Amino acid sequence: MSLPLAQSRLAAARHVVVLTGAGISAESGLRTFRGSTGASAEDLPADMQTLWKEFDPMRLATPEAFDADPAMVTRWYDWRRRGCLAAEPNPGHAALAKLERDLTARGGTFTLLTQNVDRLHQRAGSVNVVELHGTILEWRCTRTQRRFTPGPEPMTEFPPRSPFHPEGLLRPDVVWFGEMLPEVALAASARAVERCDLFMSVGTSSVVYPAAAYVRAASANGAFTIEVNLEPTPISGWVDAPIHAKAGEVLPRMVC
Repeated sequence: MSLPLAQSRLAAARHVVVLTGAGISAESGLRTFRGSTGASAEDLPADMQTLWKEFDPMRLATPEAFDADPAMVTRWYDWRRRGCLAAEPNPGHAALAKLERDLTARGGTFTLLTQNVDRLHQRAGSVNVVELHGTILEWRCTRTQRRFTPGPEPMTEFPPRSPFHPEGLLRPDVVWFGEMLPEVALAASARAVERCDLFMSVGTSSVVYPAAAYVRAASANGAFTIEVNLEPTPISGWVDAPIHAKAGEVLPRMVC
């Protein structure tokens, strides 16, 4: 029942916002923090394999962890980066890119808010993407904040030295626990949510804020709300069209 309703409302929408989380990337073989990233865990030393399996954010994903052991943190993130580069966009990513093209062609607006750091959306063809948590494919200098895009090959120096400052290091350009989300991304998200007439949450648990608040804000402004997720979440009981299925199977049927 929810899928036909979602299809009809999506076809009539003029201003669409989509929020994506780890679920859509998982269908490309990527997982956030736990599970496979597309790179073999056997490529890592034993201590890193243990960290991957148990994922202790205090040892891997905080500014304090980086300050305490920048070599270990950057070695782990480089491994994750290479896993993201090895992954490919799936039909769910492609469907959202098509939705953007179709909507803008008829004079509408489309904004993709993503919590993912892998840039699979961009590789699938999405253009207006707001990266709430940054990207693992770019790194930045700890002294100048200038950004650097490493090549596809594994890094050879840990921690990597910055090419922009003799005393700078490179760190992944992601938002770690305890850090603020980029102000530019937050402002762009707020503007899009305020004006949208349809909001869709895809592959996210809807428990991480502030992203989890966007669907409620959109609903309060009168937008039609859709959820696409394998499992029920805290928003499943009140969105207008809850759909519990794989994004790669459902989204291509919705965007036809």
